[in-house]
This record gives sequence, C-alpha cells and structure tokens, in this order.
Amino acid sequence: MSTDHQLVKHPALGLLVGAVTLTAVVGTGLLLREHGPGNMGNGLLQGGAVGLVLAGVMIWRVSRGRASTFERAWTLTGDEREDAVLTRALAVVGLLAFPLTAVATIAIALGALTEMVLFLLLVTEVAVGAVAFSVISRRS
Repeated sequence: MSTDHQLVKHPALGLLVGAVTLTAVVGTGLLLREHGPGNMGNGLLQGGAVGLVLAGVMIWRVSRGRASTFERAWTLTGDEREDAVLTRALAVVGLLAFPLTAVATIAIALGALTEMVLFLLLVTEVAVGAVAFSVISRRS
C-alpha cells in the first residue's frame, strides 16, 4: 500500500517548528554547559543532535511517495491492519518491559555500570519491538 495523499500539508509550519526546536535544544544545551554539573550540557547537545537528525530522516521517509508498513502505522496514516499490528507489537514490548527492567535493576545492584545497563535495556526493548512487529506482521 502506498500513501495517496500529501502528508506534508504545511511545509513552512514544519520548518518553523524545526527551527524553534533546534533553538530550544541549542539554548538549553549551552545553558547547561555553562551552569550544569559535569558534562550534562554536552550530553544534551549530542543527544539533541542525534534526535533532530533522526526526526529529519523520519520526516523525509514519511513525506516520500511510498512508506513501509511500520512507517504508516507509526505515523497513524495506515489502515486498520497496520494499526492493529503496531498495537499488538507495542503490547509485547509492554509485557516484557517489567521483566527486562527488573533484570537491569539487579545488574545495577550487582555493580554493573549504570550507563551501560540502561543503554542495553533501551536497545533490548527496541529490538523486542522490532522483532514483535515483524513476527506479528508476517502472521497477520
């Protein structure tokens, strides 16, 4: 299924929102670099840059002529089947979030580096979501 309607209806509004978001991220990051503890400002600037780049890629992918099943479901432009597949995949992630978080908490209590455990927890939850979406999409 390809999208048959224009998803980007007001490009000027989108550019304005992007510019305001970029200004807010840079301003907050510079403020935290000056007055925040440690490398908090650097972390916010780097994370914000990655987030803005990924948001740009997402907007570019959605505004093209064809979109994948996941893209249509995630942006709420898909049909009922795609919405149902996404809902079921997110339900699987929700079911596994508690045990995965419990394992991460135990790992931190046993002395593992907190940053590494939280990174692995996030990557694992994203991987569970991707696998669940693929499996449910194939079966339905």
